[in-house]
Amino acid sequence: MDLRSELNNATLFQNLELLANQVVEGFISGIHKSPFHGFSAEFAEHKIYNQGESTKHIDWKLFARTDKLFTKRYEEETNLRCHMILDNSASMYYPEVDNLKLDDLNKIGFGVLAIAALMNILKRQRDAVGLSVYANDYSFYASEKGSERHYQMLLAKLNEISKDTNPPKATRTYTFLHQIAEKIKRRSLIFLFTDMFQNEKSNEELFEALRHLKYNKHEVVLFHLIDKEHELHFNFENTPKRFLDVETGEYLDLYADNIKGAYEKELNNYLSQIKLKCAQYRIKHVDVDVRSNFSAVLNTFMVERQNFI
Repeated sequence: MDLRSELNNATLFQNLELLANQVVEGFISGIHKSPFHGFSAEFAEHKIYNQGESTKHIDWKLFARTDKLFTKRYEEETNLRCHMILDNSASMYYPEVDNLKLDDLNKIGFGVLAIAALMNILKRQRDAVGLSVYANDYSFYASEKGSERHYQMLLAKLNEISKDTNPPKATRTYTFLHQIAEKIKRRSLIFLFTDMFQNEKSNEELFEALRHLKYNKHEVVLFHLIDKEHELHFNFENTPKRFLDVETGEYLDLYADNIKGAYEKELNNYLSQIKLKCAQYRIKHVDVDVRSNFSAVLNTFMVERQNFI
């Protein structure tokens, strides 16, 4: 099912919360054999009563309907701690778009809406969510919480990012991943949204930073965002073009066909290294084409959540 067809040409982020809810509802309705066991209001708002606990918060109305004892669960009583990490560097704003729409997303737009959709699910389940954003500095950090106020604050930050017309340039991903890893103290499910394009001293430093995220028994999923048509397959018209590095300002004037083969070979070698290191460090690597729908992200989340708890 293509979720974009339902909301085709709907301007993105006019109401990020509403749009995220529509994405999640569309995803759930398209599942025939649902992995959302317990994905209902009752299971989100209650937990099974364990003998010896106080009877103060038992829901007797629910007991009358189910003949089972449940206690009401409150906002800070969470099953899962989840931390979202978003790369906000200039390369994430490719491809250039006039107005972000579901059928015309760049990488940052896809990442923002994907995180908002995941937060929507976490909110329903009374799970705690945190957010880190980095580019040329570690610009935003919010620890994992499950309150409505916290949820709205994160949505406001994502909305702010979606409207940014002058993003930071270069980034040192390896530096900020180390800093983020030090901040997340309690065991969490970590989702990293990035295109993995940065000016690093060496790939090994980047891979070491990814491994650092795994400390303290965290589970890590790397959602590797890419515009496959252009960034992976280098499909451009074979006319003179200027290719600009948005993070360094360097450029090349050339015909696309003249370097297509060498470019694909070099990029595929780099991507293979990333996948190999992720496998070595037990980090789940998920290729995400920003021209596709959100099913890969949401399906991965549901599987990882079920395995984590």
